[in-house]
Amino acid sequence: MMNPNNTPLTTHKVPAASAPAGPTATALQKYMRGGVGCERSMISMSDENMLMKQILDTHAPDGMEVDVRPLLAIVEDILNHATLSADTLVAGSTAPPAENMEEKARQANFVVLIEALSFTVDRISCELAFKALNGGDAHTTTLAIFKMLTSFPWDAKLVLTLAAFAFNYGEFWLLVQIYSTNHLAKSMAILKQLPSIMDLSAPLKPRFEALNNLIKVMMEVASCVVQIKELPPSYISTDVPTLSAAMALIPTAVYWTIRSAVACSSQISAITSLGNEYLSSTTEAWELSTLAHKLRTISEHMQKQIGLCHQHIDEKRHLETYQSLLTIVDAAHIDNMKILKALIYPKDDIQPLIDGSTKRRVNIDVLRRKNVLLLISGLDISSDELSILEQIHGESKVHATRHENPYEVVWIPVCDRISSAEWTATAQRQFEEMQASMQWYSVVHPGLIDKAVVRFIRDVWHFRNKPILVVLDPQGKVVSPNAIHMMWIWGSNAFPFTTVREESLWKEETWRLELLVNGIDPTILNWIREGKYVFLYGGDDVEWVRKFTATARKVAAAARIPLEMVYVGKSTKREQVRKVIASITAEKLSYCWEDMAMIWFFWTRLESMLFSKIQLGKANDHDVVMQEIKRLLSYDKAGGWAVLANGPNVVVNGHGTTVLPTLEEYDLWKEHVATEGYDVAFKDHHRKLHGIAQPCCRFEFPSAAGRMPDQMKCPECQRVMEKLVTFLCCHDGGNHGIMANIY
Repeated sequence: MMNPNNTPLTTHKVPAASAPAGPTATALQKYMRGGVGCERSMISMSDENMLMKQILDTHAPDGMEVDVRPLLAIVEDILNHATLSADTLVAGSTAPPAENMEEKARQANFVVLIEALSFTVDRISCELAFKALNGGDAHTTTLAIFKMLTSFPWDAKLVLTLAAFAFNYGEFWLLVQIYSTNHLAKSMAILKQLPSIMDLSAPLKPRFEALNNLIKVMMEVASCVVQIKELPPSYISTDVPTLSAAMALIPTAVYWTIRSAVACSSQISAITSLGNEYLSSTTEAWELSTLAHKLRTISEHMQKQIGLCHQHIDEKRHLETYQSLLTIVDAAHIDNMKILKALIYPKDDIQPLIDGSTKRRVNIDVLRRKNVLLLISGLDISSDELSILEQIHGESKVHATRHENPYEVVWIPVCDRISSAEWTATAQRQFEEMQASMQWYSVVHPGLIDKAVVRFIRDVWHFRNKPILVVLDPQGKVVSPNAIHMMWIWGSNAFPFTTVREESLWKEETWRLELLVNGIDPTILNWIREGKYVFLYGGDDVEWVRKFTATARKVAAAARIPLEMVYVGKSTKREQVRKVIASITAEKLSYCWEDMAMIWFFWTRLESMLFSKIQLGKANDHDVVMQEIKRLLSYDKAGGWAVLANGPNVVVNGHGTTVLPTLEEYDLWKEHVATEGYDVAFKDHHRKLHGIAQPCCRFEFPSAAGRMPDQMKCPECQRVMEKLVTFLCCHDGGNHGIMANIY
């Protein structure tokens, strides 16, 4: 296609078959009638079938596609500044200063595009002006415009007509705005009777408001049409029902928008030509409101379909990104940049990270060829977790520097509500406060993390809202799917936090008291070095605590052994634990941890030991350490318990129902203390009671914990335990729940 100056039109050919198909007669009839509940159609039912055929018969695209987006931007700018509110008109003010569109007009190919289309726009402009003055039938004028645009696709028909209308409408308002200050404009305004129109500005206010409302919804429909046309064919095709439904609406939408442009042109012409006579007519105002209602119905339906189309596109894009991540993670790379960009932010247009030490934004390149620990969590990381992570992070940085093995931590916040109304100012403030407290790198905002990445993190790395720490080596290879367990257990000694290092550390471990309290309380470590007997005990029954501590002191005095006791609370029921601590302190029953952070860390480390073994696939190994850890975690769910150690060596790990009776029956085994030693005598008698009153073992795995074992063996009898689903309402005061079998 050539313009009148023989300049080639800057478009590209597409097969004619790709042009949107026209709507079915039923669909077009529905919207020509205006939908359910609309005003009676301006077109009589007897003429409707003929009009539909006329509309569709004018459409014969030649396969030429036009990029209408730049032209639509110019039209929108003109109409935004031309459609003054009636209040502004009455006040006699001018429009706000127009934005500088010159730069947009200079964009690539835009000037050539305007040159190619200017003749067509001029023809439509003349048609609108002539028919408005001549008082022609609106539908006839609309059909005439369609015939001028026969070879153009639907979106181009609409935008070109709007451009012609905007030219005429903008010229009218330009004179209104400047005629009082510009001599040339004043003379032209007199010819167009603008001064007399301004005198009638108050009575004309409803008409201009109706015009503005209609023009606004015309632009909404135009935007919908262009959006549908711009949907990427690589992600959605015409055989997708949502897109085919959206495209079926386009011819109807284009027809009524062009017809609305004809009506608006007639309104402006009538105002300038009829003056006072125009004020007495109500037909025109009714026509504008009816058209606005009809277009708004169409616009709402198109927006709904566009939303469904974008949902379909997003799902396909997420699947594509997800599959790409699976490939990238499994592939070998020369450095870690490809996987980090895929996980954090793939583009180069912004700096996606905050440096925690300087609080400045940086590029992902700062992580190149370093060991990277990805701290993945929601916004609910506790202050206890953060403080211990910061301590271990500082120690590990020193360790890494010493061994010339640099590593960095990057916080990746995973927030499912980021794209919903639930992301409030409070959530934003919570995120910013957490980010400000971190000394390591963090993603600038949770919104940068793609939904497909979140899905990957949940599916492949088993993130379930509890923090995990995925470790990547300098080449981007995952060397630990979750190092947070070994970080809680061994601290900086676990560096460089790989699965190989985790397995090595477990091989070195033995069942000893230091394993339970290392890194928590130096007082207990001093007792161990001094060779004292130590009772580590817990539970939430203060009466049991009173009886246990009193009996243990009495037996220690009788056996003449140096005994220390420390209360370590319970993994749940924090308020009840606080009450027990208050009683222990007030009554001087024993030593206890008054800092709840120490109690939290103790139980977190124990749980981490089990999860570490689960992650390594060794939860059911028969090693002594694992069996005793499982016992202790099970006892915590079933009342009081105690671990007796002589220096570093654990003598007994028992439930309250067996440990306390063992102490109370001291007279039955005291004679063996002199011959066999306190350790053996206590252990032998406890074993007898344990065989009689063996407690039931129980484990609870929160759904947020991540990896779950397929099965668990009881640490007491080694049989596979029954798997249950428990629904708990967890409060500090206690747990109330329902338990159901899984079959």
